Amino acid sequence: MTQPTADVRQSLAARLKSQPPNEAARMLAAEDPARAVEALAEMNPGAAQDVLAELPEAALAAVTRAAPPEMARQWLRNARCASGTVGRLMEPAYAVFSPGMSVGEAIEQLRGVVRTAFVTYGYVTDGDGILLGLVTMRDLLFSEQDAKLGDVMLKGAFAFRADTPMSDAMKLTLNRHYPVYPVCDEAGKLVGLVRGAAIFEEQAFEITAQPGSMVGVEKEERVATSLGRAFRFRHPWLLLNLLTAFAAGGVVAMFQGTVDRLVILATFLPVLAGQSGNTGCQALAVTVRGITLGDIRAGTGKLLVAKEFFLGLANGAATGALCGVAMFLLARAQDSPQALYLGVAVFLAMTGSCAVSGVSGALVPLALKRLGADPATASSIIVTTATDVASMGLLLGLATILVK
Repeated sequence: MTQPTADVRQSLAARLKSQPPNEAARMLAAEDPARAVEALAEMNPGAAQDVLAELPEAALAAVTRAAPPEMARQWLRNARCASGTVGRLMEPAYAVFSPGMSVGEAIEQLRGVVRTAFVTYGYVTDGDGILLGLVTMRDLLFSEQDAKLGDVMLKGAFAFRADTPMSDAMKLTLNRHYPVYPVCDEAGKLVGLVRGAAIFEEQAFEITAQPGSMVGVEKEERVATSLGRAFRFRHPWLLLNLLTAFAAGGVVAMFQGTVDRLVILATFLPVLAGQSGNTGCQALAVTVRGITLGDIRAGTGKLLVAKEFFLGLANGAATGALCGVAMFLLARAQDSPQALYLGVAVFLAMTGSCAVSGVSGALVPLALKRLGADPATASSIIVTTATDVASMGLLLGLATILVK
């Protein structure tokens, strides 16, 4: 049988990467197991693990049999790790040596390893598999052939725990920039390695998924996702948005008499809703970014909420003054005797609604995080509802009170 070319294999891996896990698993199940293993090896280990989890049992068994034993064992170890942890990204640690091995012996062992694996560091472990240190290629190149690895290795090397969350891993790598990191269990036993590129790729995917999560687009949805599946992903959130929109509509209905009496208010309702909505989305974006980067620590959440309140108050007052003048001039042009009161109502409503929007934009993702949920999950829908209710309720309520 003709072997697939490298271009074909890369094409398969690229197609798998562009699909959600269930669609990629369906494509992979139809491929030759050996070819499937090659494609999985080119993928981010976390993405490959998601695809493997979706494979039918028979297809998974066939792919596992076709994989090198060490790779198959690593897949099994990764599957035991929780989603969103470093353990899901592990690759096998092929270059593992004992401290009593000489430099020359290590080099000879590496000659066979580098034919099938990309090796950056060698790892030195004791008889129980406990990580003692690592050896760089430079150490092997310039050390004496009979020198013991225990004498030339770098002791106390930084290592991840398999259960380290990806958000914490990203922070820990910011000042290190190593190409590869060893991964150990709670006892210090070497269980695999993770590449820095895989960590950044995984985190980049999470960050790019955040804008969609804010409006109810699932992380699994891609450009190539089928129409029916995209509908199932999005429609429940749109129904939720419709339900919350009725809350804003209910506020308008409560003041139907005021709207009928002062039709001019309808001109400024979308202005207030849009301005306060943008204020809330700004606060939301800053808060979610702060949570992602670890800028928000214990005790700083209240300070952030207070800051967004005063920032919303200041922005609302500045834009509210302009809108108040616009309302006054429009009302005067229509010979309304309540022009001044209408201008004051718009100014106060804009100021108050922007302050409420700033607070909700910061508070919603912080509350979701406290509850153990994704801070970005449909948070924009909740914030938009709060801003619409606040802006319309304040304008119509103030107009009812001030304009008799």
